[in-house]
Amino acid sequence: MTNLKSLRLFFVSLLFTGLTLVLGTSELKAQDVANGADLYKANCASCHKLDKKMVGPALAGITERREQEWLLSWIRNSQDLIKAGDEQAVAIFEEYNSIPMSAFMHFKDEQILDILAYIENPPVVVKPGAEAGGVEEVVEAQGSSTSTLFIAILILLVSLYAVVKAKNALKSASDEEVVSLHVALKRWLKANPGVMIVLVVLVVIGGIKVTWAGVFDTVGMAQGYQPEQPIAFSHKIHAGENGIDCNYCHSSARHSKTSGIPSANVCMNCHTYINEGTQTGTTEINKIYEAVGFDPETRTYIEGYEKKPIKWIKIHNLPDLVYFNHSQHVNAGNQECQTCHGAIEEMDVVEQHSPLTMGWCIDCHRETEVDTDNPYYEHMNENWADKFNGEKITVEKIGGTECGKCHY
Repeated sequence: MTNLKSLRLFFVSLLFTGLTLVLGTSELKAQDVANGADLYKANCASCHKLDKKMVGPALAGITERREQEWLLSWIRNSQDLIKAGDEQAVAIFEEYNSIPMSAFMHFKDEQILDILAYIENPPVVVKPGAEAGGVEEVVEAQGSSTSTLFIAILILLVSLYAVVKAKNALKSASDEEVVSLHVALKRWLKANPGVMIVLVVLVVIGGIKVTWAGVFDTVGMAQGYQPEQPIAFSHKIHAGENGIDCNYCHSSARHSKTSGIPSANVCMNCHTYINEGTQTGTTEINKIYEAVGFDPETRTYIEGYEKKPIKWIKIHNLPDLVYFNHSQHVNAGNQECQTCHGAIEEMDVVEQHSPLTMGWCIDCHRETEVDTDNPYYEHMNENWADKFNGEKITVEKIGGTECGKCHY
């Protein structure tokens, strides 16, 4: 009996240890790389990469280039540093087109340090075929919590199996009845309901963690979505090299809820005369001619030709429950296309740059200052002057985070 009590105590200790692992108490410490990876993915990855510039600078080696206290201040609220005239802050702001970085006032120092720890020590993967010792690709940590959960449950199940086997062996040694493992397991669990409760709790917690991880990965899963279009249209050539204004093609963005897909007739305003592209020659432009029925040799439309619609693939999709108005953001908000779509003028193939999640939109509304000189707000300025008494007026303060603004 003494041996059985010892084994039971050992098993309960393993259960407690496994539960601690599952709950992640050992991971929630300062400068935890795994926790930093999760925070980085949720808050930083939409604008930054470790190894190359995006909306903001590449972050690899940032802790060597900047002091820790400065980084804490910058990440928490970069605009405060800029307004204070900090030379480093102003230089970065100007270098990256004066696009304000989101503030993370709610972050604790430990969370920011976790992110910096991840940036200093990102997990690496060496692809098969890469030279020995060479790192071919840096990837973000994923599934760390799920792996911990799986290992913890595996340890518990193996321990349970070992205890039941040991109990059978002890009974056999004392000339008691030896039963099958299945029966012994049922009897043992019946005699130890606390263990069964703990196992059920572990399974429930595991299910919740796995489900949450799946939901977290699903939200924003379209970020980086880059489908192949029926015509290889390059925004880099048109908007970048040739400087064509976005509103020339997406004219409805200024006066409509949607930005609109330009008709082939808009393309033909230029391509009636421009018959060859700098990258693809005549191949892609001929697809436009085929759609509208145009003969580039005679520069005339083919009489009686049955036009074929160009089946562009929509990239930026919001749920049906979300109301978004392009004209409101362009006219009232004075927002540039790049605010949401990234450096579109640098993209050969367009991708969804921003996560377009609710949290991302709300953060923007909390940080973006209303341009009170905009004639759109002229009739409201007097009321605002009394109400806010010189304070910074953000979109949030004029109702930009109310549920009914986007969901009704």
